[in-house]
This record gives sequence, structure tokens and C-alpha cells, in this order.
Amino acid sequence: MSDLSRFSINQMTVKQLSMPELVDACLELGVPGVGLWREPVQSYGVAETAKLIRGAGLTVTTLCRGGFFTAIDPAERAAALDDNRRAIDEAATLGTDTLVLVSGGLPAGSKDLHGARERIADALGELGPYAEQHGVKLAIEPLHPMYASDRCVVSTLTQALDLAERFPAHQVGVTVDTYHIWWDDNAPAQIARAGAGGRIHTFQLADWTTPLPEGVLNGRGQIGDGSIDMREWQGYVEAAGYTGAIEVELFNDELWARDGREVLAETAQRFVQNLTL
Repeated sequence: MSDLSRFSINQMTVKQLSMPELVDACLELGVPGVGLWREPVQSYGVAETAKLIRGAGLTVTTLCRGGFFTAIDPAERAAALDDNRRAIDEAATLGTDTLVLVSGGLPAGSKDLHGARERIADALGELGPYAEQHGVKLAIEPLHPMYASDRCVVSTLTQALDLAERFPAHQVGVTVDTYHIWWDDNAPAQIARAGAGGRIHTFQLADWTTPLPEGVLNGRGQIGDGSIDMREWQGYVEAAGYTGAIEVELFNDELWARDGREVLAETAQRFVQNLTL
């Protein structure tokens, strides 16, 4: 297999693997980086995960996810902020400098997108300094507009950067994920904008395949199987100055039904085949 030095496997791509199995598979295949998710990390133990990853010599490229800042109820907002502080603590313990944020959808009964985005800004203002104190950057991830009502009112890189640029770049930046932005003609210019400001905190890949499954959440295709030119998007982020890890993050029921080591090996192979390294 060719160069995997920048390849990172997001844990959700092979969620059927336990934490020790994931680490063993990465070592066997020469995968240097992993993007972790809070729920399986908490299940295994945050300190235990950090020790396991560190002992294997792997790099934790990101932790997912923080966010969900759009609640109107004061108690719910306070709880969300507390949970995000815990997420920042976990990221620091795991040794990653990037916490990916899924910002949250519209609260029940609300149609106020602008108000929801302003509540995100309020939360970032509170959390940014705390993250900085712990050596962690917050990476706002715009999600495809089909998720705007229930999951993320930030749908474009333009919207993400308009929020992020209210704060220092070492506190708040963006996640560039091909699955969510490939359709947007403005995205290449926004990637350049993000790069100029030092705000590309992580770069993630997933392909767009149709038809989408019922519920759409688990429709992220294996790279190379869909409509997205991965080399093109790699070119945009690298022209903008990004030289970090490239994560593959797939939510896909068919992949999850297969042997996880086989899926990881296939994903590494597709990474090499579909990118220029």
C-alpha cells in the first residue's frame, strides 16, 4: 500500500471494532491516525483510551463531537455548555487539539434560523477561551442543508466562517468535510478564505452516493463510490495551506455490517487510490 502518512480513520467508519481492535487494526495496516467519538471513548474510559492510543504510538486527529448549542431554555443551554467543557477536557486528555462541533438544529417549534445561529455564537464566546486554556481548537462543521432542521443550522462554509471569524483562529475554526459541501459553488472560495485565516482545523472525506437511505444519516459513501472528486477537494484545501491529517468518516450501514478490519483495509486502499499524496 502506498503512502498513508496523512491518513486518519474516523472511528465511526469502523464502529463495529472495539477500541483495542481498532488500535490493533491500525497498527497492522500502518494507519497513523484516528478520529475518535466521545461515546465509545467514554464507554472504554477516557484515561484508558488515552493510554491505549499513546502506547500504540497513534495520533488522535480529532474528537467528535461537541456542539448542540441552539436550545432556548436556559437550563438546557447551561447543560450543553457544561457538556462541551467536558468534551474539551476529554480532547485534551486524549491528546488531540481539535474538537469537532455539530452546532445543533432548530429547537422544537422554532423557525428562527438567525436566532439559532446567534445562540451558537454566544456559546462559542463562552467556550473559546476555555478551549484555548486546554490547548484545544473548536472546529465548526457545516452539515448539508438536509440536516438544518434537526441537526445543524450551519449549512455552508460561509455560515461557519461568519461565526468562526468573530473569535481568534486559535480558538475557533472550521471542519471541511467533502460530503457536506461538495455541492456548493462557493465552497472553494470559502476554503481559501478559511486557509488565509488559519481556520481549517480538520479535513474529512466521505462520498455522495444515491439513492440516500431512509433517514439519510447513514448515507455517507465509501470514497470512490460516488459523485465527489476527492483530488479536486484535496487540491482546494492544500492550496489554502492545509497540510494536516485527512480523515475518512463514513456513516454507512452496509460497511458496519462487514468485518471492521476488512473495511479499514478497503478504506485505506481507497484513500490511496483517490487522493494525490
